[in-house]
Formats: sequence, C-alpha cells, structure tokens
Amino acid sequence: MKPLKILAIGAAAVIAATASVVIYSSAQTEADIAAFQSRIADIGATIPAVAFDAAQIADLPEPVQRYFEFVFTGPVPVFTAVQLKAEGKFRRPLTEGFNDATAEQVIAVGTPALMFSATTPVLPGVRARAYDFFAKGQMEMKAKILSTLTVVDERETPELNRISLRRWLLESALFPQALLPGGPVTWDAIDRSSARATVTADGLSASMVAHFDDEGRLTQMAAEEDGDLTTPYHGSGEHVTRGDYRPVGNLMVPHTFTISRSADGALYPFFEGRITDIRFLTE
Repeated sequence: MKPLKILAIGAAAVIAATASVVIYSSAQTEADIAAFQSRIADIGATIPAVAFDAAQIADLPEPVQRYFEFVFTGPVPVFTAVQLKAEGKFRRPLTEGFNDATAEQVIAVGTPALMFSATTPVLPGVRARAYDFFAKGQMEMKAKILSTLTVVDERETPELNRISLRRWLLESALFPQALLPGGPVTWDAIDRSSARATVTADGLSASMVAHFDDEGRLTQMAAEEDGDLTTPYHGSGEHVTRGDYRPVGNLMVPHTFTISRSADGALYPFFEGRITDIRFLTE
C-alpha cells in the first residue's frame, strides 16, 4: 500500500474517532443540562412563589409599591418556575470582542435556584457550551469547547455561592412574583426611585439596589460592591439594565437586557440581548 494512501486512511480514522468523541460528549453535555433543568423545575414545584397580597404591598417602600402596581395587570397564578430563551451578543471573560450567543434558563420562582446554559463561538466554526447551575445554596459552573473540551470547571465556594444567589436576584424582574413580600426577598427604602432588595436563603444573603422609573418599571439593578474583573468567569455580573416591557399573561415582563461587570465606577457589558421566549410553570 502506498504511503500516501496509508496516511489518508490514518487521517480518516483519526477524524472519525474525534468526531465520535465530540458526538458522544455533546450528547452527554446536553443530557447533563436537561437533568439540571429538570431539577430546578422540581425544586420550584416543591417551593412555589408566594401569592399576591395587597395588604402586604402597602407596607413596602414607595417605588416598590409602584413597581408591583405596574407589573401585575390582573390576577396571576402562583408560579413555580419560569423557562426562557434569549439571544444577543456575548463577551467571554477576559476578552473584549462580542460574539452572537443564545441562552436558555430554567429558574425557580419561590426559592433561589436556577440553571443557565448558553452557546457562543470561540473561533470560526468552533462553539463553546457553558452552563451555571445553582440550587440549595450551592453552584456548579462549566464551559466546554465543542461540548467536549472543558475550559472552565468551577465548583462551589462561599463566594461563588453568594454570587450565584445574587444571579437569581439579578434575573428576578423576569419573574416578579419572586420579589413579593413573604418570599425570600426583603426590601429597604432608599429614595423615591430606588430600594434595596435582599435575598436570603440556605444560610446565604445577597443584595442589589433596584432602580425604578416614574411609571414603575424596574430599569436597573446594581450591586453595591465592585466585581473582580480578573476572574475566568463573569458570574452574576454586578449590574443589569432592563427595557422593552411587554405583557405576558397578566404580567409586564422586560424583554431586553444588558448585563455588565462593574468596578471603579465603570460598567463593562458582557451580555446584551433580548428574550425570545418565556413561559411560566404553575402548580
């Protein structure tokens, strides 16, 4: 057999073997993501959101009252979880350029628990699959090139667990029942246009300052401490802006967002996008 033919056969065998590994690993990664999503839905069903109580709303800071008057447009069922999809531009940690990205989330409404997964290119024709899982006070974070080669593998630490708890709070404008009194979030007055939201669960606590416009829309949430911009992950980010509120059933839900890191008074956006699909699960 000619040497070139032998090389061609060998190269074909290597390519086939590599493709098999990628296909298997991709299937396993998707199975892991689906299992985590199911776990979040189950947790949400076990601890559903609290029901709307007008009497309790009256005791909240004025801008938060205004928010609930705006966001609840009629009777709302008690939700257990929210499922959503988003698309936009994403900047990987420690880089400057943005790439197209798609993302999915399953988030428990009545208790802090979420599963975030996303896909974004790292090189032409090469995509990365990343996910963050957080439940019962503990997180797990992974990123894999071609769903195979692990490039980020972060396990729970006290700080990462707290950041993941803050992530749930940062996303809460998408499922506002989570912010009602009687749930895991409490409110402290600041001024007519802002209030501090604090979420407490599983021995952890995290807070952000929520900003509201005159109509009651929650437009921003911001951490009160700087982020560490040197980490190989974005975590929750320290700042989010929300816009394009649209009715979803009897809720007003923002459909555009920009999530940013924040340090030394400057914002560093890393995910700019819009919600393309959102669905609420009920008891």
